Amino acid sequence: MKNRWLLPEGISDLLPDAAQDLEGLRRALLDTYRRHGFELVLPPLVEYLDSLLIGSGGDLDLKTFKLVDQLSGQSLGVRADITPQVSRIDAHLLQQRDINRLCYAASVLRTRPSGQEGSREPIQIGAEVYGHAGIEADIEVIDLLLQSLALAELGPVRLDINHLGLASLLLAELEGGRAAAAAGPRPAQPARAACAVVAAARCGRAADPARVLRPGRIGHGPCAHRAGLVAAGHPPS
Repeated sequence: MKNRWLLPEGISDLLPDAAQDLEGLRRALLDTYRRHGFELVLPPLVEYLDSLLIGSGGDLDLKTFKLVDQLSGQSLGVRADITPQVSRIDAHLLQQRDINRLCYAASVLRTRPSGQEGSREPIQIGAEVYGHAGIEADIEVIDLLLQSLALAELGPVRLDINHLGLASLLLAELEGGRAAAAAGPRPAQPARAACAVVAAARCGRAADPARVLRPGRIGHGPCAHRAGLVAAGHPPS
């Protein structure tokens, strides 16, 4: 006889202890993001499929559950990733602001788990910076990522930064260091701030965000850059 109470593969209940731990971590992370000037947004669970997948690759399409809207007859998708939704909010609902710092925390649903033990319904927690194309936005989000991992008590942490532009800046710092030594002190550059963040990661602590990036220091620019972090609060996916 079939067990009617059996949940689908990759879908699970969270019992009281685990649910309390997860909720405590979610609150701690969102409070941290708010203190750093990030504003909470809550995108819908379901959107029109075209809107949900715009600008994404085929991988997200394969992960998305699809259904037909009984009211309009159009194709709908259940979100498998919140980041594109937040990008839509920035581009179409908050575009009048020069810089947006947005955060979110909600469940997503995926057709397949990423790993053998992964959940198909993870909770995705993230923070995004829109509207600043400089390296300062990357530094700010990397610093926030390190703080998030510390709050989740995940470690030891090794931070790999795979960005040619950052590597070029670091090399330029090394090459120019000898020539500039005789010229005396000079203002800190973004590459040095990046070095501070990387050094903090190796030491297992976060850099002081007030010394890395403040809203008044990043200027204005087109919404051409997105720096983001995503931390899973449910079983990893």
